[in-house]
Amino acid sequence: MPSGIPFDPRTVPIRPASTVMLLRDGDSGLEVFMLRRTMGAAFARGMYVFPGGRVDDADGEGDAGFRVAAIRECFEEAGVLLAVDGDGQTVADGHPVLAERHAVHSGEVTVGELCARHGLALATEQLAWVAHWVTPMGEARRFDTRFYVAPAPAGQASRHDDTETVASEWVRPGEWVAHSGDGDLVLMPPTLASLRFLARSSDTADAIARARAIVTPETVRPRIRFGENWRIEAVVLPGEEGFDELLP
Repeated sequence: MPSGIPFDPRTVPIRPASTVMLLRDGDSGLEVFMLRRTMGAAFARGMYVFPGGRVDDADGEGDAGFRVAAIRECFEEAGVLLAVDGDGQTVADGHPVLAERHAVHSGEVTVGELCARHGLALATEQLAWVAHWVTPMGEARRFDTRFYVAPAPAGQASRHDDTETVASEWVRPGEWVAHSGDGDLVLMPPTLASLRFLARSSDTADAIARARAIVTPETVRPRIRFGENWRIEAVVLPGEEGFDELLP
């Protein structure tokens, strides 16, 4: 183990988390919605990410809990609610449920309870599970995260929360892959891998079809290469040089 370890990495709990990539077809092809986290965030400070966060007890358990968490986090962080009415129509701007975004964020009501009050159902079936990553040992916070893709509701405008996230934009996946590492565009390995996956699709329908064809994604467990004083030098992915020599 490297010298100067500030904590015992073996005791860091691995918490369940969910992320959703909202997709739409722009004038030049497939676009995905991304948020920039505040520099004061405890995790991924200042980085561009997809809407997402930890699975709460109120979200439920198993696959359903991950899907509910993805929808809740998307509503809290992006202002987009993946929900449908009794006719199967997706919620659009102007619906009163969208005004209660902060009530969900504060914990006054669960996203499921809120939808039930308005005669809505969470659109969990619209989410396609595309990737599964576990934060490597050595990070102060670790997550077991499921990545989903879903079509963005055409009638809803996305907007970051100005609390946990300070900017947002629709991006072309291929362009961001090409410029990753340029200037302040630093992306975490799962984010970059997800953008690479999306860059191989020309439109939303194709990306979701490719995601659904995966059924159960392989779990990716990166490892960290450390330097002196517990300094992280690199995140190494399975199959990359030196992976087998690093701490599991």
